[in-house]
Amino acid sequence: MRKEYTNETTNQTDPQPIKGERGGPILGAKNPEIDRQNPDILVPPDTDHGTMPNLKFPYAQSHMRVEYGGWSREVTVREMPAAKTIAGVNMHLEPGGVRELHWHKEAEWSYMIKGKARITAISPSGREFVDDVEAGDLWYFPSGVPHSIKGLSEGAEFVLAFDDGGFSENSTFSITDWFAHTPKDILAANFGVSEEEFDGIPDGEVYMYQGEVPGPIAQGLPEDANEFVEESFSFKLKDVKPVETSGGKAWIADSTNFPISKTIAAALVEVEPGGIRELHWHPNEDEWQYYLEGQGRMTVFASGGKARTYDYRAGDVGYVPFAMGHYVQNTGDTPLVFLEMFRSDHFADVSLNQWMSQTPPELLKEHLPLSDEFIKNALHADKRPNVKYN
Repeated sequence: MRKEYTNETTNQTDPQPIKGERGGPILGAKNPEIDRQNPDILVPPDTDHGTMPNLKFPYAQSHMRVEYGGWSREVTVREMPAAKTIAGVNMHLEPGGVRELHWHKEAEWSYMIKGKARITAISPSGREFVDDVEAGDLWYFPSGVPHSIKGLSEGAEFVLAFDDGGFSENSTFSITDWFAHTPKDILAANFGVSEEEFDGIPDGEVYMYQGEVPGPIAQGLPEDANEFVEESFSFKLKDVKPVETSGGKAWIADSTNFPISKTIAAALVEVEPGGIRELHWHPNEDEWQYYLEGQGRMTVFASGGKARTYDYRAGDVGYVPFAMGHYVQNTGDTPLVFLEMFRSDHFADVSLNQWMSQTPPELLKEHLPLSDEFIKNALHADKRPNVKYN
């Protein structure tokens, strides 16, 4: 006879894989803290089926690089093998902290989470670009464009996205590293000075360092800086008119309104308590997510009847492989805020509801036993309490 389990073994203090008469308690080693954060993995919905890749990785489990001036941590294909199209870096700069002059083979897109920073870059025509960015702002540096980031008076924290899942922040082209690995006689000949000029250069990459908080941006700014830059490297996302519904809102940035951003398209999504980012898929690329506030869950539907549900909270990275159906539901009592990013020059999605609303009703009813009332009332965008945008 099956043992009856009390609520004591299924509560939030000691969560267990028990669902009615199915399952049973974990008698061996366990980690209740992780189980509490992943209730839909410990006890999956009955609709989950088959084998799916891991589509969640918390930044809290990423190796932290702690330096003078700040820190950084990354989630790449090494931490989450499914994330082949985008790698993400979470970085913090203290006031005056500097991410040194460097460049990448990959393009860099960023969203400022907190604080303010000064960014510098050189345009393809050799013109200098300098700007101060704050919470809610974006920047984008195309591949090969040299740049730097410096924390202002309150410091800065931001998330960086690179258009290659195999990228690592620990393997960039840094100015100090280049000097350290160039013979001094070559440096002297290149700059027309004596070799002694380079006696004090670092013996390797500095990466990040603690500098002074800079003054107003006008101080020390070259007279023609920014004037002839073909396209701005920075963008104020919150100046974009959001798509608003009863369930939340979304701000979209891609090459149509942020022209230089040719390889990363993104949306900042805010879902109200009880709201849902509706059932949909993306017809152009994989989706890389970064959860900024709140908590939610997502079920990802793959071909062959496979589906898996994942729980997310602030600081987690989520991922949806190309064309897989999904939704994101706010499971908390505060707004759920997250970024959707794509290795693409434009944002695109296909709504399940929209697709069904444009399909002849009789054809729909041949597939699904839907009532006429459902087809008439539920498949209208103005009556849906969901977060929807195109």
